[in-house]
Amino acid sequence: MLWRIDPASDEPLYTQLVAQVHLAAARRDLAPGDRLPAARELAESLDLNVHTVLKAYQQLRDEGLIELRRGRGAVVTSRAATDLSPVENALSALVSAAREAKLSPETLTVLLKEAMSR
Repeated sequence: MLWRIDPASDEPLYTQLVAQVHLAAARRDLAPGDRLPAARELAESLDLNVHTVLKAYQQLRDEGLIELRRGRGAVVTSRAATDLSPVENALSALVSAAREAKLSPETLTVLLKEAMSR
């Protein structure tokens, strides 16, 4: 599993990691029962502090996407099996409309974040 973190981004590192796990689950790269890498292992591979990874894992646990099990680590829950095809179809339409309107990805992101906060 390949996750990308941008240390130069304004978005906190743990939030980026949470988003990467959500994306992997949405794309079905992660299935219920799959184990995430150990926090130390992931921190080393992404050159992050282990506490950053643990904070991301705690948020994912609070959202119900993973369970943290002693001895087994972080395990993906059945919530990850959500069918996102309607959302993916809507996103395709949104991206097409944004391209027609010549919106930048940054502007579209701001609009989407504002819409999600309502």
